[in-house]
Amino acid sequence: MGLVYVGLSGGVDSAVAAYLLRKEGHDVAGAFIKGWEPDFLPCTGTADRLSAMRVAAHLEIPFVTVDLSKEYKKLVVDQFVAEYKAGRTPNPDVLCNRAIKFGAFWQYAKAHGADFIATGHYALLRQGYGGRAVLGVSKDSAKDQTYFLWTLTQEDLKHTLFPIGSYKKSEVRAIAKRAKLPNATRKDSQGLCFLGHVDMHEFLKRYIKPKRGTIIYDSDQRVIGEHDGAWFYTLGQHVPTSSPKRLYVVGKDVRKNVLTVSETPRGESTRYTLTTMSWISGSAPKFKFQAQYRYHGPLVGAEVKGHTVAFDEPVLVASGQSVVFFDPQNKVCLGGGTIE
Repeated sequence: MGLVYVGLSGGVDSAVAAYLLRKEGHDVAGAFIKGWEPDFLPCTGTADRLSAMRVAAHLEIPFVTVDLSKEYKKLVVDQFVAEYKAGRTPNPDVLCNRAIKFGAFWQYAKAHGADFIATGHYALLRQGYGGRAVLGVSKDSAKDQTYFLWTLTQEDLKHTLFPIGSYKKSEVRAIAKRAKLPNATRKDSQGLCFLGHVDMHEFLKRYIKPKRGTIIYDSDQRVIGEHDGAWFYTLGQHVPTSSPKRLYVVGKDVRKNVLTVSETPRGESTRYTLTTMSWISGSAPKFKFQAQYRYHGPLVGAEVKGHTVAFDEPVLVASGQSVVFFDPQNKVCLGGGTIE
């Protein structure tokens, strides 16, 4: 079965993943990935590592700490700060998965004799035509994380395992309790990969200088307020103003530092250009599929021709956002791209 390095985050999902693999007879090692932690945030890294150590001790498996803090700062934090400065809206969890969990972590594990890596992601691996790996949507649709995994390739999936994808969250908790895992009742972590809950606005202010700009009402172009920098906002985001109405960003001009708002976060375009593109099977499917342009957002019919994605209806998608393609009938994640 080979040696599997399991990324133990300290949470119950990755703990159950390690437990299931060990129960199946795999040679399992637990690895805590140490990410970068800024000194201005109350990060949970120390508590997370202690929880991961306890799980490894309970399962009687080797435990290592993999320090990828430099890689995380350079490839994830610096990257998404640069994107926000340019007026785009990146997804840090997509960056983290690509660069850290399925990039640098795999390289470390491979160098230390691992045949596979495993994580606590809610996703499924299946075999498709010609022996190709298929990334399936997990049994628990409410927890499914394939949206964040669209950059994975056939080469990545050859050495990757997702042990809990065939379980619902309630079942994972029940397994953890039966196995007497020390973190069986630990609360789920929320927010940014490795950093936990982060106020993105406040975080970005540490790296991007605020600058006052105007807020314009979409229908009549009158100025109705001010903001502290167009780069801190994304399309569809609620913006507090003196207006009694709830208003959303429907346009932004970073060069002029102007936000345009409306009562409805509506889209005006059906066609967008994609920069980065990745098809999990290796090539674009021949059939029409559906697209999701935010995590757990609506599925909209779409097709891709060249580097253009055409939606069946107008959508409001910001530059830098991930658009992920699904075959909902077969519950498969096909791949995705980044909006230019």
